[in-house]
Amino acid sequence: MIEANGASRTLSVDIGGSGVKAMVLDEAGNPLKERSRVATPQPPKPDAIIQAIAQLAGEQGEFERVSVGFPGVVTNGITKTAVNLDPDWIGLDLATKLSEKLGKPVQVANDADVQGYGAISGKGVELVITLGTGFGSALFVEGKLVPNLEAGHHPFRKKDTYEEQLGRAALKKVGKKKWNSRLKKAIASLEHLFNYDCLYLGGGEAKKINLELPPNVKVVPNVNGLLGGIALWQDK
Repeated sequence: MIEANGASRTLSVDIGGSGVKAMVLDEAGNPLKERSRVATPQPPKPDAIIQAIAQLAGEQGEFERVSVGFPGVVTNGITKTAVNLDPDWIGLDLATKLSEKLGKPVQVANDADVQGYGAISGKGVELVITLGTGFGSALFVEGKLVPNLEAGHHPFRKKDTYEEQLGRAALKKVGKKKWNSRLKKAIASLEHLFNYDCLYLGGGEAKKINLELPPNVKVVPNVNGLLGGIALWQDK
């Protein structure tokens, strides 16, 4: 269905390690319905998650196109990595498979990239970190995405990566206090590495942040991971 002003509705989907979320957006990226969510199927294989997306799509109503945030490297709609899902995702043409399932055109991008599109101002160097099952990252320069950053898998401290020290498993293991201490060190490390103008912290575990943040570091709502989906259709 096309809205009265001729604009298209976009079904924005966020695939996470613990949940799959969806929301229909108008042409400007404003929500038209409340977010729908289901737990990520276990094991998190492609067919099961695609079926979960189809279920959410049915709950959300009519739309003309689909944006998907995926937790891994994505190139031309093909998922290249899937550390927190299942090896069956590697090399999968998710854009085509989901388009065939829903009968709509589909754009797929890294989930932190989508979160970033929903958060950034478009000025200067902006870094986006998502704290969830894993540790997502996206870098923007004057509003332009630097693709395939994947900072979460780079060494951080004690021979561990950022994800190993700050992912959900680490949070459960060491508790909020120590996790926040690690996060403070990570923020300092990332600032020296990227010299960003602003750092945005999002994702499902961002609500556990309990430390005084520098003026150029902001916590953003997890719903940005859906709201940013509209950006995947700009200039299309």
